[in-house]
Amino acid sequence: MTSDIATGIENIKNEMDRELVILGHHYQSDRIIRHTDIQGDSLELARKIGGLSAKNIVFCGVHFMAETAAVLAEPEQSVFLPEQSATCVMADMAPASVAEKILTRLNREGRKIVPVAYVNSSLAIKNMCGKFGGSVCTSANAKTMLAWALDRGDGVLFLPDKHLGRNVADDLGVCAEDREILDIRSGGKYIDYAKAGQKKMFFWPGLCAVHHRLKPEHLKKVRQNDPGAKIIVHPECMPEVVALADAKGSTSMIMDFVRQAAPGSTIYVGTEENMVRRLAADYAPEKTVKPIYPTFCSNMAKITPEKLLYTLNYLNPENRIIVEENAAAQAKKALQIMLEVCS
Repeated sequence: MTSDIATGIENIKNEMDRELVILGHHYQSDRIIRHTDIQGDSLELARKIGGLSAKNIVFCGVHFMAETAAVLAEPEQSVFLPEQSATCVMADMAPASVAEKILTRLNREGRKIVPVAYVNSSLAIKNMCGKFGGSVCTSANAKTMLAWALDRGDGVLFLPDKHLGRNVADDLGVCAEDREILDIRSGGKYIDYAKAGQKKMFFWPGLCAVHHRLKPEHLKKVRQNDPGAKIIVHPECMPEVVALADAKGSTSMIMDFVRQAAPGSTIYVGTEENMVRRLAADYAPEKTVKPIYPTFCSNMAKITPEKLLYTLNYLNPENRIIVEENAAAQAKKALQIMLEVCS
């Protein structure tokens, strides 16, 4: 049955030819990646959208990624997601209505707080960023975009990932006294806005469930059992984990780190395990690549070959990502600023 499904997918790809392109995030399983035309992290895939001529874009990832593709695609192009319930836990942690209420209050203190949303966020959050003169970022360009925002206001609201925000703040040399993880309970009722007026960086208290599973003790165990190994982690990991690693980086940076490692190296990687397994297979036996700790994204796993085949067969409205032009105008502005700044 599995071979029949794979054959069916490839047959449809051949039939549709230039009318179809399949994009896949690095966290997808090998069963999906084998059928994709373009693979990448969030930034790489976003950059590709503007250059695609295919009428039908099938995105193998999670909802916010397909939503971003739909915002950047041309009106005559259609974007499909094989499983609409493939959401992002972290993106769901930032309700736009609450975020805008808090941002408006922060700005009432006579300051200009520029919002920057990690691309792992809803369309509504990206719209808010565009509306307030902000932008978006990926893990690969977060440092660049937060520096951009700091140059354009009195402070930055970064959301929804507090871990990525704090790691980038460390990179930018923003001291602990100039930062605050916002207390968003009751719509920000408990935030001391007078005290907040002295801060430069505000972090939404969201996190990635996959990378949050990595704890300092996991890295300490690696150091104890394999002291000669190198360790690289994703910047969505907590700062205490990042501090124990040799390096941190986006999915593409992690791939470069492994590629550039000397032959015979052992590298432990702290990110979604589908990608770690693929790196291990790609570089064996020259290099040894291992996961620090098993971390799978259950939402990424919702994209299966069966669902991909169904999507390709029917291109149903139920799988299409519909983005109203007026609802996406500010989000597109925020996304384009990122692409321009990081071009």
